[in-house]
Amino acid sequence: MLKLVSVLAAALLTGCAAIAGAGSLADVAVINRTTGERLQVYRHAGRLYVEGKAGERYAVELRNRSGGRILTVLSVDGVNAVTGQTAAASQSGYVLSSGGRAEIAGWRKDLGDVAAFYFTALPDSYAARTGRPDNVGVIGVAVYQEYLEPPRARLDAPALAKTEAAGRMSAGDAAGAAAAPPAAAPAPSEGAAQRNKMAEEKLGTGHGERIHAPTYSTEFRRASSTPGEAITIYYDSRQNLIALGVIPRYAKLPQPFPNGGFVPDPS
Repeated sequence: MLKLVSVLAAALLTGCAAIAGAGSLADVAVINRTTGERLQVYRHAGRLYVEGKAGERYAVELRNRSGGRILTVLSVDGVNAVTGQTAAASQSGYVLSSGGRAEIAGWRKDLGDVAAFYFTALPDSYAARTGRPDNVGVIGVAVYQEYLEPPRARLDAPALAKTEAAGRMSAGDAAGAAAAPPAAAPAPSEGAAQRNKMAEEKLGTGHGERIHAPTYSTEFRRASSTPGEAITIYYDSRQNLIALGVIPRYAKLPQPFPNGGFVPDPS
């Protein structure tokens, strides 16, 4: 088992809503902070996508579906949203109590403030400005359950040490597996190539104004060296999502004035 680590307790909110990435342990959604609306989720080729608009502030909503505390390690554009490190699932994150919900609105600067998340052109993204542009356009949440001491007698010290060593080894093996180069992507079809010609500059997440978002440190012992689940949501501009085939090119948009006249009685 992994040792106790110091992490952050999320500021819990009340209420619930439809969530984008629904897992067995946690749910994840992306929220437009101006309107409070949850961004529509598009499912394409086994992946989840949301449409971002340059300049809009957003937050990542996390909700605990389990019966105990969980640790949620949040990655934005391949960067840990708490520490600013190149993201790894084994790093620090936010702890949510059973049934708890929290909105993470920015990059953690200290225990009191975050720097706002906002959609922006790739060169202005925090990841690109810190020399890490390769993973821009994705939000990931690794979820860990908490280790609870069994009601029986504790393991003796040698056995416990052996278990912890095995946990560290497993964590190292997992990190090595994650570092393996991805398989080569298949060559795009003629239709995909035509759509890609219409694509615009990729969206990323910027490092915005300071927002007061207090939290505090707590301790959490992971029940396993690897996350119980990981939820991934990709994002980009509408034009790029159309170019990728995620959004149909001629998707019908709601119209503000579909008809004229006066207000009729309801049927």
